[in-house]
Amino acid sequence: MELRSLYREPERRTDVTFGALEFHDVFRIFRSGPAETVALRGLDLRIEPGELVALFGPSGSGKSTALHLAAGLEEASAGDVVVFGRSLARLGEAELAAYRAGDVALVFQSGNLWPDLSARENVLLGLRLAGRSDVRGAAERTLDEFDLQKRERQRAGSLSGGEQQRVAIAAAAAREAPLVLADEPTAELDARNEEVVLHALRRLRDDFGSTVVVVTHSPRVADAVDRVIEIRDGRVAA
Repeated sequence: MELRSLYREPERRTDVTFGALEFHDVFRIFRSGPAETVALRGLDLRIEPGELVALFGPSGSGKSTALHLAAGLEEASAGDVVVFGRSLARLGEAELAAYRAGDVALVFQSGNLWPDLSARENVLLGLRLAGRSDVRGAAERTLDEFDLQKRERQRAGSLSGGEQQRVAIAAAAAREAPLVLADEPTAELDARNEEVVLHALRRLRDDFGSTVVVVTHSPRVADAVDRVIEIRDGRVAA
């Protein structure tokens, strides 16, 4: 399936190969009055297109902050976040909104679904917000591919934690998002459901060609990905 992206043909030199996601000496500082909290301290990393990567580390290490910057939900205090060859800092408001709506998909710990809508309606709504055409066909195909046909009319809030995460991942696949960012997607799941979600994330990489970045502190998740980037004290440790 061909992916649609703002960043397919960056206006740069054609002899340069770009990563899917790059952090160049990125700092993120939160200020509250005179107090400062430095969440990222010169973070440098590069993730290649089509990789399934885990950002691994203890709570408070800066993993989720890095994910929020990659999603365009926060701005770096210094440094540059580059997605498929384009600096997010250089995007205008309209371009940034289009990026968040269509080119990056987020999967949170809680599944980030509308609980009163059915699984099918959640996928449809995500497609409409992304401006996709043929939303009904795309939703039906993706729900079928992720073995959610028997749950598609069930209210999302009544699904199990593993099923909710599968619906959220299916919605990302239906949107053909080139970059998928998952923040602790298995944190509240038992081992069986954790493996189900990991299988769905691997399908995003293998069958849909997405680059997938998973924030986690779970050793089982770290063992299941292509590469682990350990984050400590706001920078890459290993």
